[in-house]
Amino acid sequence: MNIEDDIKALSNHETFARFIHVIHSLREETIAELHNADFDKLQQVSGRIITYDQVLQMVDWEKLKLRHRESLNK
Repeated sequence: MNIEDDIKALSNHETFARFIHVIHSLREETIAELHNADFDKLQQVSGRIITYDQVLQMVDWEKLKLRHRESLNK
């Protein structure tokens, strides 16, 4: 199996969707943190946002969110 197959299998589980929802929330919190970051921390905070974005893109967060919207709205 490769990573795409693993993600496809995981995408069938609500628990995975809830975990990725946490990743999305962390990304949003980090974006808010970016607004208050001083110049020295700007690159570090930006790097965290990029990492969260990569994970969200890899798992196709928008599709996953639609697929499990009922369990994510609890």
